Amino acid sequence: MPAAKLPLSKQFAYACGMIGWSVMTNIIIVMLPYFYLPPSNSGLIPLVPQLLVFGVLNIMSIIVASGRFVDAVFDPFIGSLSDKSENPAGRRIPFMKWAILPAIVFCALTFHPVTRLESMKNAAWITFTLVCFFMAATSYIIPYNALLPEMADTAAEKVKLSSFQQVGFVIGIIISAMVNNFADLVQHSFHIFDRNSAVQYTIWGLCGFAGLIMLVPVLSIDEKKYSSSKPTHLRLIPAIRKTFENRNFKYYLISDFSYYMSLSIISSGLLYFLTVLLNLPESMGGILMGSMVLFSLVFYPLVNFLSKKIGKKTIVLFSFGLLSLIFVAIFFLGKFPFAPQVQIYILVLSASFPLASLGILPNAILAEIAQSEALRTGENREGMFFAVKYLFVKLGQTLGIALFAFLTVYGKDPGHDYGLRLNGICGAVLCLLAIVFFSRFREQRVNG
Repeated sequence: MPAAKLPLSKQFAYACGMIGWSVMTNIIIVMLPYFYLPPSNSGLIPLVPQLLVFGVLNIMSIIVASGRFVDAVFDPFIGSLSDKSENPAGRRIPFMKWAILPAIVFCALTFHPVTRLESMKNAAWITFTLVCFFMAATSYIIPYNALLPEMADTAAEKVKLSSFQQVGFVIGIIISAMVNNFADLVQHSFHIFDRNSAVQYTIWGLCGFAGLIMLVPVLSIDEKKYSSSKPTHLRLIPAIRKTFENRNFKYYLISDFSYYMSLSIISSGLLYFLTVLLNLPESMGGILMGSMVLFSLVFYPLVNFLSKKIGKKTIVLFSFGLLSLIFVAIFFLGKFPFAPQVQIYILVLSASFPLASLGILPNAILAEIAQSEALRTGENREGMFFAVKYLFVKLGQTLGIALFAFLTVYGKDPGHDYGLRLNGICGAVLCLLAIVFFSRFREQRVNG
């Protein structure tokens, strides 16, 4: 029996899942380095030693990488379980339902160090909580994304649903970027003098909110009604091997990896760029992120229109090129001959178009790849495609945070900021690599 068309109200409900997931994952990206390795003018206490291991990696880089390593193994496992599931309630939503509570708890606990001193005990604690959080988040997002190609038939429907999904993602970015603004409110309203405690209370509140929003698609969407895909019977290793045999998918993965690594550099560095390079208050972070996201919404109809007229590949390549120039500008922040506020607003508003296009189009492209493969082979492996994609997304995010944390060794404080500026150069190189690989992607233009 063919699946029913997903009504607009259910499309909005689906996008809510991305808001909640985005809030929690971006709290980790935005706040983890800043909370544990704060700049000297932040009012926070350093909680993890700035030690170099083998003279190359600092402790924070190793912590994040360790958490993601376990998660990397878990991603395809969840994708495979989801693809093969014969649960009468559906292949995807039962996984999502049980992942929400542990994601809330371990995201918040990540910001509760064992001791309020600079200590390796805190490093061990963060590693444990991050592993648990990443595993819970994976159990939600892999099945969630696998629903997209199953509930949207045509290319236009995929782009539209991916657009709603991206709106959810950027709303999550805005909310997570306002942690310090909310912490200011908590301190003022409840007369909390300790900044660390105010940040912790704020994160608990935001994680609880995120979990409630993640419940919306679980409670609102009848998977059996809107999806007609069947379980696959491929074992885990053959499923992974067959997924990597797709030529287009390989080039897609490398470019997507580069994008998320560069995006993590911006997200992790925003508060540092504001307070250290431009001497602006950290509370501007949420305002700037909100401005960038709201301005990016202007481009959503344009991206949808252009994707039909000139194809997705051209837009993606242009966006990577523009993003590389933005990263070069980060290197010179604070040195341009105009006000710091003008410098940062020009930078974030210039990033609005890439944020829109690189948020909407990649998931729509991958949904087409997965659907095309299902038609060719007769095996519905959407979960595995999205599992591998998010494995590379998480590796990109991890290495982005790790690279940022490593470069802070070379300067993260006012008057000693060379490490922060080097992140701009690294981001530009990553975007250029994405252009090189995605230019080899073979786009199949389809109507509808």
